[in-house]
Formats: sequence, C-alpha cells, structure tokens
Amino acid sequence: TNCLTTVWRLFKNLSDDQKRYEKQLIFEHPAFPRLCQQLLQNSRRMTRGDLVFSLHAVVNLGVPQNTLLVQTLLRVCQERLNQLDNRCLSVLATTLSGMDTDKNVSALQAGLQLLVEQRIPSVRDIFILQNLMKCMGKDAPDFLKKKFEMAILKEIDHLTFPNALRVFLALVVMNYCSNPILNACSKKIQENIQDASFRQLILILEACCTLQYRNIKLFSALAEYVNSTACLWDKRQITLFLSAFETLGFQPHELMESFAEKVTEDPEFLNLKNLLVILRVYSQLNYVPRGQKHLFFETLDSCLNKYLPQITSTELLKAVYSLCILGYLPYRALDELLQKDHKGELILSDDRYREQKEVMLHCVKTCMELDSPSFTKPAFVLTKNFSVVSFNLTKAQKAFLDLLGDEDMFRQNVQLPYKYRIDFEIRMDSDRKNVLPVAATDAHADSSVQRLAFLFVPMSAFCVGTTQPRGKLAMKMRHLNKLGYHVIVVPNKKFQEMTNENAVEFLKGKIYSEDAFCFSE
Repeated sequence: TNCLTTVWRLFKNLSDDQKRYEKQLIFEHPAFPRLCQQLLQNSRRMTRGDLVFSLHAVVNLGVPQNTLLVQTLLRVCQERLNQLDNRCLSVLATTLSGMDTDKNVSALQAGLQLLVEQRIPSVRDIFILQNLMKCMGKDAPDFLKKKFEMAILKEIDHLTFPNALRVFLALVVMNYCSNPILNACSKKIQENIQDASFRQLILILEACCTLQYRNIKLFSALAEYVNSTACLWDKRQITLFLSAFETLGFQPHELMESFAEKVTEDPEFLNLKNLLVILRVYSQLNYVPRGQKHLFFETLDSCLNKYLPQITSTELLKAVYSLCILGYLPYRALDELLQKDHKGELILSDDRYREQKEVMLHCVKTCMELDSPSFTKPAFVLTKNFSVVSFNLTKAQKAFLDLLGDEDMFRQNVQLPYKYRIDFEIRMDSDRKNVLPVAATDAHADSSVQRLAFLFVPMSAFCVGTTQPRGKLAMKMRHLNKLGYHVIVVPNKKFQEMTNENAVEFLKGKIYSEDAFCFSE
C-alpha cells in the first residue's frame, strides 16, 4: 500500500503528457505485476485503511476497472464496509465517484449511501463532510443533503478558510444552495481574502453563479480586493474577473472605472476575445467611465476596426450591439455589419441563433436612428394600446384606477414604434400638477403635455443589489426619453409585496414627484 500510494502521489502532480509516459513505464515494470498479485492475495487480510487507499491508488493509476484486482478490491470493500471509519469512507467515496458504473460499483455505492446517512451526525470533521458531499453528488436525495447541511452547521464555528472554499464547491457539486452555510463561508472568505489565489477567486464567483447565490458584501469585498491589488494582476485576469461579475449581474464600478483607464492607456493587450468580453461586460452592466467616456469608446472602436478583416459575422454583430447599447455608434463597423446583412451573410436561414440575432440587429438599427445626432424629438408618437394587461400587472392596474379614478386617465400595454412597449402611460400638464385624460391630449399634439411611461420590470433588469438598470433596460429608457417620455421604472417584485394602500401611495409619489422621472442619459 505504501508503495502504491507513493507512486500515485508522484504520478498525480505530473502533466498529462508525462502521465502517459510514466504510466507506460509503470505498467511495463517487471515489479508492477508482482505488486498487483501480492495485493490481490492479501486483500482480505489488509487493514481497512490499507484496503481503501490501495483501491484508490490502483484506480487512479489507471489499472482497468474490469480486471480481477479492481473487482476483488471492490468486493472486499463491500464485505468490510461497516468496519470502515469516517476517513476511510471519505477515501472510498472519492474513488467510486471517478469509476464507471458496474455491478460491484453500484452495490458499493448503495451500501455507502446507507452508511453515510447513519454516520453523518457523528462526523465532526468538515473536510470529511465536504468530501462526502462531493461524492454523493447532485443525485443525492434531498433528505441526505439536509443532513449534510445540519452536520456542517454544527461545526461551522470551526470553519477554516481552506474548508470554507471546499464547502462552497461541495455545495456546487451537490447542486444545493444552503444560505446559512454559504453566508458563513462567505464571511470566512472575506476575512481571509488575501490568502485566495486567482483560480480560487474565480471558482467562488462561478460557484455563486451556479447556486444562484447573491451576496453583495462578498461580491463587493472581492471587487475591492481585486481593484486594490490590480497592479499584481495581469489585465487578462482582470478581464476574467469582470466577466464573472457580469454573469452574476454585479457591477463593480470602481474596478470597472480603473480598468477603463488601463484600457485607454494601453489597448495593445486587447486581442479580439478580450475586446468582445469587455464590450459585453460594460454594455450589459451599463457602465460608462465617468471622466473619459469618449476616449474609452473611441479606444474600443479603434480596436474593433483593427479586427474587422478577420472578425466573424456573429462576433461583429455582438460587438456593434454592445457599443450601441451604450449609446455609441461605431460607424465603420456599422457599415461592415449592414453590408453583411444586405448580402445575407449575417443571419442564415438554418442558424440556430437566428431569433436572437434578429433581435440584436433590430436593436442596432433602432440605435442608429434614435441615437443619431440628427434625430429630433417627434411632436407626435404613433401608439397603439391593448386593453389586456398581463396577470402580474393587475395589481398595478387596480392601483392606477384607485388613484386616478377613471380608466380614461391612463393607458395600459401601449405599443410604440421600434417595437417598444410600455406597461402604463399617463399624461400631465406642463406644471406636473394635474393628470390629463388621455383621449383629450391625443386629439392634438401639444408640446406642453408631459408623457409618463411606467415600466414594471423584474429584479434581473437591475444590477444586483441596486436599482441601476442593466444594458437593455437602460437603452430602452434612453430611447423612450428621446421619443418624448419621462420614464419611471418600478421593480415589480417589490411592488407586488406592497399592500394595496401602499401601492397607491407609491404611484402617487412617483407621478407627482419631479425627481421620480428625471432621467439622465
């Protein structure tokens, strides 16, 4: 056993190419078959620790699973399963998780799960617990996941930073979001963030995404740490951090501001892949650098132009779409895109992403018109309203009716040009003191009439933990503003949680407050 485990420890740290070469040398060595034969003959007389560690080493060295040696070790483990201590169970579970399913493996896994269920309350070692969690995997029954949760919470006061990371990742493998455990792990990670490697920080963010876990304090601490140590990171590493934050919907504004400066100072590091990532991040999180907006856009535009001869149609569409969301028109790239569209090279009939591309192209063409410097606010906007509202807006409809007293005082489900739709529209006089009947103001164009557009949106339309609109919502708000609307955005989830009286008061405050619909591009 000592010989096999030593070989395995040396072997596992090699590169893939070295592993292939060394594995051949090991298997061809004259002593290796004798060692395996000795292991086979003595398997029933071995201690429990030697038994499971030998199986672990043999399997991981690549001895075929269908050999007499591996199958014998599996059967002996079945016979002695009840004798295994918690550490041995952990090693056995790890070994089985990497094996193909066969009769002996399935029998051993079933017995192991039953034994783990009985043993969980007695396990005090968080390292063993998280290892068993990973080995049980996402197919573990819910009651077993709950038992693991209770066992971890019992020992949570003894949580170390390395174990906090391991538990975080074990929950991902089990596909089980336990907020109490994640909160405790997050706290420990924040306290020891300086000890985390680049890979560990990325894994934490990816785990949060997989588990749909949103912890603003954790995200802020990670962003602040990366920003404060930016000089230690490669720009490509920071790009990966920003990409991970975008996937979570979190806007690390200070990090994005300082990174924008790095981009404008040294754009040479931007290969096409990194350029597309940065465009996606800044557009989807709706972040425009404060002090160098035009320089930042021009730098990205210049980099994009450099790659035009080699960029694919899909990549070009994504890049132009991202810049358009931010309100910037990259004219040279736009010309290239429209030429490809005219030739039919942009969206093919059998394209699996056809619908998504058509939406993006429509947004680009809308931006070309509405964000053009020559566009002027129309005196009259042709609209069409539908009397039916979606089920999740019935509360808002009733609140408007209670507040304004008559259905003629507002419109619902209003369709605008450019395929835009607003949930509710009301009209007000120039002093913003009185709501006017919609029909009366429709009869003639009056520039003194104020148009209010209410958008009831999901929380996913905002950056996590804020009411900062994400890319598409920000673009829609900008365009409605250019069409002559004052836009009022309402987080629908919070609105649904209000009482009817509070909902009416909330809308009243939004309608009659000047600040409520001041929208700055």
